[in-house]
Amino acid sequence: MEPAPVKSDISSIISVPLPRKRHPSVLEQQKSIFSSIEYDPTKHARVLVLYTGGTIGMCWENGSYCPKSNFLVDSIKKYPHLHDRNYSTGFTEDDELRPLVLPDCHEPKKVLYFVKEYDPLLDSSNMTVVEWKTIATDIQEHYDAFDGFVVLHGTDTMSYTASALSFMLENLGKPVILTGSQIPIFEVRSDGRDNFIGALVLAGTYKIPEVCLYFNHKLFRGNRSTKIDNSSFDAFDSPNMKPLAHIEIQIYVDNDSIFRPHKLARFSLMTNMNQDVAVLRLFPSITAATVRSFLQPPIKGMVLQSYGAGNGPQRQKDILEAFREAHQRGVIIVNISQCARGVVSAAYETGKALFDLGIIPGHDMTPEAALAKLSYVLGKTEWNLEKKREMMLRNLRGELTVKQSRLLSVVDADLIEAVAQVMQLSSSKEMGALRRVLFPSLICNAARIGSVPRLETIRNAGGNLSMGDYDGNTALHIAASNGLVDVVRFLIDNGVNVLAEDRWGLSPLDNAVQFSRFEIIAVLRAAGAQLNMAPIKLGSQLCCAAAKNEVGRLKSFALAGANMDQEDYNGCTALFTAVHHKSFDCVQFLMGVCSKESMERKNPCGHTPLTEAARLSDKDILNLLTEGLEKTGSS
Repeated sequence: MEPAPVKSDISSIISVPLPRKRHPSVLEQQKSIFSSIEYDPTKHARVLVLYTGGTIGMCWENGSYCPKSNFLVDSIKKYPHLHDRNYSTGFTEDDELRPLVLPDCHEPKKVLYFVKEYDPLLDSSNMTVVEWKTIATDIQEHYDAFDGFVVLHGTDTMSYTASALSFMLENLGKPVILTGSQIPIFEVRSDGRDNFIGALVLAGTYKIPEVCLYFNHKLFRGNRSTKIDNSSFDAFDSPNMKPLAHIEIQIYVDNDSIFRPHKLARFSLMTNMNQDVAVLRLFPSITAATVRSFLQPPIKGMVLQSYGAGNGPQRQKDILEAFREAHQRGVIIVNISQCARGVVSAAYETGKALFDLGIIPGHDMTPEAALAKLSYVLGKTEWNLEKKREMMLRNLRGELTVKQSRLLSVVDADLIEAVAQVMQLSSSKEMGALRRVLFPSLICNAARIGSVPRLETIRNAGGNLSMGDYDGNTALHIAASNGLVDVVRFLIDNGVNVLAEDRWGLSPLDNAVQFSRFEIIAVLRAAGAQLNMAPIKLGSQLCCAAAKNEVGRLKSFALAGANMDQEDYNGCTALFTAVHHKSFDCVQFLMGVCSKESMERKNPCGHTPLTEAARLSDKDILNLLTEGLEKTGSS
């Protein structure tokens, strides 16, 4: 049996050793760990694991596998290949607040992970829209605090959940990876360990901003996956798309295939999934009465699984009439093939007959993706019927294949082919490798000179604008550093990840803050960018800017969403430091962005900003602080 989630208390987190204690919440854990002097976001990746249930976490009792609450984490802590106990002790003395730490996997960052266990644990066959909303809401609740998310889930409906989440999580900029197993993780012979470890590594250390499904060393796009075998470790496949990644001796990620948001907007959640949808599979001698019964109110959308390339019973006029009547009533019907592979088209007369009735071709969508997309589109109450039908034809989350004409350009044809000839390269594999070497330099140079037309040319030539150079700098890093607003907007609109990091762990937002690019900071924040800096390091940089009276630098941090009350290694805030160094302009600015608590906070020597100003006999700053405290109602 396979468990999964029901409505869970967001503040509750999983297992504790018996006897039962109060469970620390995810928020309590992350506050304790992320404020620790040992925590460094350039060295540590943070992953939230949502344990909804499934075979992966079951134990053997009374002759069968069954779910058991508060079992998973306690067991993980005993397995050295799942948890580095010695490393975790450096964060806090409280064992309950320590993160789980994945042992060294020879990746750039060490993965720290926290597990939120749902109550009750359910078989995935009991999954409904309610549970999808719970998972999506938990991801939204903790989105800013984690680098990636892993959802432990039963295998039977995993592809349905992955497809639904891919639409519900709008403008996603971080990996969300579903995984599970055919044999529980703690059995001697199990696929669960590799699946769990692989999902953690990919979610924590690879910037793949999609909802994915990881199983048997392959990472699939979630809305392209489907379960194909109930007794094999190779249980899932992506019939019409190759995997996004393979984990072998090395990890191979197909970066060109990653689907990225093409919209300047922050991550958001859409939970109004319309449940008035159905799936109808055609079969020989199906009657019009059967079809009409499927299309009766309250049905608003139907996925039609037709024959071959989208063909239907063209001679059965009563069936065609039933489809026509439903279309005229506003029912959206999407036509997909019963075949696992292939695309729906109107090439045959029988397929054209359905298309002429207004039935929408579903291209190569899986049944799971088509159903989820239909539910999502129908739930968009702000769209009219025409808009909803139009959106069903569009590729919203990489759920269908769209043929794009590949435009050759001077960049593609002349330069790359000329270099290939000099190097005597001829095979497609060699040419592909050459493109991966040359394109990053061409893209970054185009961004450096601020040439949007050149970037468009490279994109049309097949260049992936998200490619980074040898230091991991993307074109967005360069444009953000140089203050090129038009280039930044263009790159974000074309799917370049605002959370991408270079080899030093710096994001485009970090670069914009460093060079005080206020407009760039606003654009990046609107697209979901966030500072990725250890709290103590942030406090030190704020205090350094305050000491030098660098108001512009402080303003950059404030615009970027930094906690302006953060203390440095010495326990001093930027406000106290500005007072101590008589940085009047900084004090004036910080009084407008710091909290009342920061204004009254004592440093390790027992001084507040006010008493420090009095000690230094700085009347201007003393008056400024006094007026500010009076406005906040402080004494």
